[in-house]
Amino acid sequence: MNPIHSKYAELLTHYCLEIKAGDRLYIRASTLAEPLVREVYRSALRAGALVEVDLEFQGQRRILLEEGNDMQLQYVPPLMRQAFETFDAYLHIRAPFNLREDQQVPARQATTRSQALHAIQNTYFQRAATRALRRNLCEYPTQAGAQEAGMSLEAYEYFIYNACKLFDDNPTQSWLGVRHNQQRIVDFLNKKSHIRYWSDGTDITFSTQGRTWINSDGQTNMPSGEVYTAPVEDSVNGVVHFSFPAIYMGYEVEGVTLWVQNGYIERWEARRGQEILDQVFSMDGARRFGEAAIGTNYNITCFTKNILFDEKIGGTIHLAVGQSYPQAGGKNQSAVHWDMIADMRENSAIFADGEKIYENGQFLI
Repeated sequence: MNPIHSKYAELLTHYCLEIKAGDRLYIRASTLAEPLVREVYRSALRAGALVEVDLEFQGQRRILLEEGNDMQLQYVPPLMRQAFETFDAYLHIRAPFNLREDQQVPARQATTRSQALHAIQNTYFQRAATRALRRNLCEYPTQAGAQEAGMSLEAYEYFIYNACKLFDDNPTQSWLGVRHNQQRIVDFLNKKSHIRYWSDGTDITFSTQGRTWINSDGQTNMPSGEVYTAPVEDSVNGVVHFSFPAIYMGYEVEGVTLWVQNGYIERWEARRGQEILDQVFSMDGARRFGEAAIGTNYNITCFTKNILFDEKIGGTIHLAVGQSYPQAGGKNQSAVHWDMIADMRENSAIFADGEKIYENGQFLI
């Protein structure tokens, strides 16, 4: 047993998923993550869970999208459907073979597949919102992820494990500390109703009246470190510029600027990847915002082209176009949920009901 994998598995099993005897757990990963899957399987069995494992082989999704006919592309795997509808817990361990292999797949096939899975993804979101389905998304370091991040595999392993606080003596206690500190922030924000993000190129406002700010403390994403909400759909107004590239299905879209009126994205522009924006904004529900968030994980300091980490960078904000989180009160529905990130560490501020609460990457409250 690799000690760091055992430590990771214990954190995922007991803190993130709160596995108990009799729980049905669905683990989804690629075959590259087998060392971590093995330890999670061991840990979950010791906790008394009934465990199903679904391992994806190299090129599986690409082959389906290239070779599948409409009937095959619209087929929903029964195990995935059953897990999302009835299981108690779901763990998705991301361990990519190749982050670029979908780029040659025709858009029509990818869209057909995405739309086919939309219904069970909606079930997933609904059950996860109440923790009827306790779910967690995490990362296993692979060469593809390291290359995308511009790191050696060894450096990338350290980056992931450090972001997850696995080098701490007691990672669970460390994440409980994150929960406590962020709860103070969400308690404050949940008393406010009007938010403004301001920085160079950005001046955008939205209402959170009747919505809930959520404390993302590592239970649903590992690592985490963010607070987020669903803006009132027709309340978003202004302009927002995203300083980091926005990654969509392996494509980089750089220099994205969106102009918004009464919640609807009226105009969009990208320095590179305009055609991807055009494609996404042709999809139902994609021209409204499903999420507004603030990253708080200061162990994550660099952009890696991996949204699980990048949206948590301490000193950033992100907005997601498309699907809302029901647990925050969001009502927008879409097959898309695309996070876009802006750096707030210089010449920037956040206001709540007119009060400056955040400046240059740090909360003032």
